[in-house]
Amino acid sequence: MRGICYHGFDISRDESRAGDEATWGGGWVREPGAADRSAIVTGGVEGLGRAVAEALLSVGYAVTVTHRASGDRAKEFAHAAKAQGRRLLALAADASEAKDVERSVDAHLQAFGAPWALVHAAGPFLAPRRDLVDTPAEALQSIVDGNLGSALRYAQAVLPPMRRAGGGRVILFGFDQAGQLPAWPGRAVYAAAKSGVVSLAHTLAAEEAPHRITVNTICPGDIRDPLKEGTIAQARDGGGVAAPVGRSGSGEDIARVVRFLLETDADFLTGNTVYVTGGLDVLQRRRA
Repeated sequence: MRGICYHGFDISRDESRAGDEATWGGGWVREPGAADRSAIVTGGVEGLGRAVAEALLSVGYAVTVTHRASGDRAKEFAHAAKAQGRRLLALAADASEAKDVERSVDAHLQAFGAPWALVHAAGPFLAPRRDLVDTPAEALQSIVDGNLGSALRYAQAVLPPMRRAGGGRVILFGFDQAGQLPAWPGRAVYAAAKSGVVSLAHTLAAEEAPHRITVNTICPGDIRDPLKEGTIAQARDGGGVAAPVGRSGSGEDIARVVRFLLETDADFLTGNTVYVTGGLDVLQRRRA
């Protein structure tokens, strides 16, 4: 990467909207104090990260979103947020590069101060199945650095300012059953990296509890485009992969869990792995 690319941000706040209820998805209600909080959402320009970022913006958070190569969508997101009077900083930053991680966190600190939350939704996934012996060295390194390495780097960068601010929330992303260290033939590198992320969350939860910082992992089910950025209502209308609960998942499902874990009174939940799958055994289906 050639450093951080600013796609645009608006740190102004429209006070006339401060008491409004949000209208994203099913309708988010602003949590008291949310307008004084900020969050970093990696991978927040597209997919599940975008759904999370939209939800946080709608309740008053100032949000920094990062992306690796989604410049057009980042510009569109920044312009839409500005038009709505929301505070968004959109940055091009490679989560696998230490310098980009440091610069993106520094940019957030300069714009919004210490983040209340880190939602680490970034992480590459190698589409074609490959046994470990057939995985190119470059792809192996990219998956490990982009998933586990990036989680380590972002946590290391945000935890000191969170500590100084008196607390915060860290949410990492895994995959279905990651906490049970399952076999996933053809996905050895990805499964190992994400299982490492769950282990990291457990350790950080223990280390950061005295500093009033909680750390949890969300493991999404088989949520596919366009529903990654969709609502529960859209999922109920059909499409996607139906789970035992009778519908497919959506980005709003993930965003709702994130919102809950970020609440002030969710401080008793830490070191948990939350599966948001609708009851679907994702790995069993994918092994077939």
